This record gives sequence, structure tokens and C-alpha cells, in this order.
Amino acid sequence: MDTKQMRKELQKRLQKDGRTFSYDRDKDVLRIENTYTHRGLSVSLPEIVAKWNDRKEEAIEEVVYYVEEALNVMGKKHSLSGQERNIFPVIRSTSFPGEAREGVPFLADEHTAETRIYYALDLGMTYRLIDLKLLEEEGWSAEYVREVARFNLRSLPTELKKDTVAGNDFYFLNTNDGYDASRILNEKFLKKMEQKIKGEMVVAVPHQDVLIIGDIQNETGYDVVAQMTMSFFAGGHVPITALSFLYKDGGLEPIFIMGKNRKS
Repeated sequence: MDTKQMRKELQKRLQKDGRTFSYDRDKDVLRIENTYTHRGLSVSLPEIVAKWNDRKEEAIEEVVYYVEEALNVMGKKHSLSGQERNIFPVIRSTSFPGEAREGVPFLADEHTAETRIYYALDLGMTYRLIDLKLLEEEGWSAEYVREVARFNLRSLPTELKKDTVAGNDFYFLNTNDGYDASRILNEKFLKKMEQKIKGEMVVAVPHQDVLIIGDIQNETGYDVVAQMTMSFFAGGHVPITALSFLYKDGGLEPIFIMGKNRKS
């Protein structure tokens, strides 16, 4: 299936009264909007086709599901009041939009050269990113949202699965609760993991539904984590970064794999 066929298939499945479709030929992006509010979202067709090549019908159903959920959320008014337990930080790429389509900035904080922190109101099957207009309407401060979100993050489970490759240990957190990558902000959890590490500690957040921690004990480990991170990045629903980070002294430093068994 090519992008033209995928565009037609998605439009057929998502067609409803009150929806408008537009296509950006240069970027190969399909946009789906509410005809009356002009709110909507855009999907990159080449990324969906790549997933379809691996997962066929499942890939299309996943996209349709997320688009439907997102459009339903956009059509409702949401309040933060009484929802403190449902506010969490989310990690996104620095290329992720800094504002909603209406021009309202999201509440966001710098994290690393590759990642940025946003804040979300969890709505069950989906979520809404918190913007400055919503804060103003609720009379909430940005600092209060940050405090509540970090507190809720620390309450999330951090059970890990372990795998050993070429003498290096890799730990995976994949609960699919939408905040797996967000655990990279749980400093207590990272410090606890650091105590278990025998070599160098590497952390990766290739997409929102996985956190990888590597105990790199030999040079081959850097190649392994680079290949692993790229694979997860290519297959994720919400990709973040294909780079991994060296965790040291409480800080995260991006690692660039220049070639086999080399890092800088």
C-alpha cells in the first residue's frame, strides 16, 4: 500500500458528517478537522504506511482509533478542578508543536536537547495537553500543575523486564499507560536504578510507551542500544527520539553513535 491508497482508506473509515479532510502534498500529511470548530489533527502518511508494512490491518485500526478519540476530546470542554489525580507530565520531542492550532501555547518545560516536558489531563482512553488558556480559565498556576503532575508520576508503577545482550543488561518499562517515557522524570527511580548498574547507565525514550535503561558493560553495548532505540522509535505511535542518553550525576547527556563500537 502506498500513501495515496492509505489516504483514501483513512478518509473512507473516518468520514462522518461535520468532518473535513485536507491533504498537504509536500509533507504527505492528511489533516482531519471538525468542519465547524476547525479543530483537528494531522497524520503523517509515510509513517502509517511503514507500520502497515509490518502490522497490516492492525496499524490502520490503531490510527483510526486514536484519531476518533482525539476528535472526541476536542469536541468537549474540560476542567482541571477536581481532576488533580489525573494530571501527568508527558515527554515529547523538541520538534513537537509548542502551541495548539488555535495559537494557544501549551504549558511546557525544557528537558534535554532532544526532549521537552508537556502536561496532560488524563481522560481515560486519551488525554488533553494543558495549555495556558485552560490554566487562566481555571485560575491555576503553572507551578501547581508541575507539582501535581510530578507527584502523580511518582505513584506510577516501575516494574521492569530484563534482557541481556552481548554481556550488557537492558531493562524495559512498557505498561502502555501512556506515561512510560515520562518515568524518565522520576529522579528517585533513576537513582535507584543507578545503584544496580555495573557499567555505564544509558536511558532511552524512543516513543511514549517505552522506557529503556541499559547497563552498558562493554563497547558492543552502545551499538546494541543504538539499534534497539532506532527500532522502537520507528515502530512507536508517538515517536520521541532515536537517541539515547548517558545518565550521570543526575543529568542526561545525549549519546551519538558514530559507528560500530564508537560513541561521542
